Amino acid sequence: MIRILQSVSNMDRGGIETMLMNFYRHVDREQVQFDFLQNKPDPGDYDEEIKALGGRIFTSPGFMSYGKYIAYMKDLFREHPEYQIIHTHNGSLMLYALKGAQKSNIPVRIAHAHATAVPVGLKNELKKLMRPMIKYAATDYWGCSDAAGKFYFSEKRWNAKHELIHNAINIDNFTFNEQARADIRRQYGLGDKFVIGHVGRLAPQKNQKKTLEMFAEAHKMNANTHLVIIGTGELENALKQQTAALGITDAVTFTGVQTNVNEWYSAFDVFVMTSLYEGLPVVAIEAQGTDLPCVLCDTITPEVKITDNVKFLGLYDSAQDWAQAVLSFEPKQRISRAPELQAAGYDINLEAQRMQQLYLDLHAKIK
Repeated sequence: MIRILQSVSNMDRGGIETMLMNFYRHVDREQVQFDFLQNKPDPGDYDEEIKALGGRIFTSPGFMSYGKYIAYMKDLFREHPEYQIIHTHNGSLMLYALKGAQKSNIPVRIAHAHATAVPVGLKNELKKLMRPMIKYAATDYWGCSDAAGKFYFSEKRWNAKHELIHNAINIDNFTFNEQARADIRRQYGLGDKFVIGHVGRLAPQKNQKKTLEMFAEAHKMNANTHLVIIGTGELENALKQQTAALGITDAVTFTGVQTNVNEWYSAFDVFVMTSLYEGLPVVAIEAQGTDLPCVLCDTITPEVKITDNVKFLGLYDSAQDWAQAVLSFEPKQRISRAPELQAAGYDINLEAQRMQQLYLDLHAKIK
């Protein structure tokens, strides 16, 4: 068995973390085992499951001191010589783990691109400086989409050497479920309302401010609409204040984290993402699996469109335009989209086997 060290923020229910857990559950753990290097001290939602699956969790000193981080990485690799492959997922900040591995002579250093822009927020200028250096510290370039890979590694390097890793899902869990729809709508008092849904961290990148502006217009056009936002994050209070200021509090439900998101897609009538940028959002794949119409911002790569149920609008299109696009979909008989998702490479059973073989092949080449 080989052990892969996955470098992450922490294992909460974010898009990258959920993607990793999808793969972790479906690889043959007698051949490939995942361990996790988290760079935030906070416990993650998936920690207990990771331990139950045989994984270990290490906590770095964080990104405040480059010197302390590199020293920690050297100690970690010295104490754990079993690590010959590191797989990094931290945006521009993955340079820390990659450099730590490079200085420790770790032969396989995978940089995985998950976005098409540098995140807004702390260390923004530093991240911009670090991004071009990643391609020199990594040995292998992986990405969730061509757009993300080219953004992080340059078009030349991505075209010359890359692995496109689809954000695959368990297709069987993401099919329309009439009973789940009825149960959730009854539990949350949604009745026969036209339910617009969103799933994502409440963070600047996801731009839920625009989602709320869109919904305020949609609610004016159709009073029978209701917005459901699933997720938590640093903007939760600000978004609730915006909801009150727009006068739509009674028509918006913030659910927090949900463990049955797959069932919520069945309860929705339309799925919306107004993100400032994305790599290839797994939630949009999940939504399409349930045959849910999707209205997505054109900042999201067109590679995400698997079914004919997807419309793209511009980031700067008006809230009225967004509202009209959302309301243009009417509830319909929903069908299985499994064949389309499987053909596009989004079946986790197949994609996990491919990732596992990539690890095994890389390990076999180590001298």
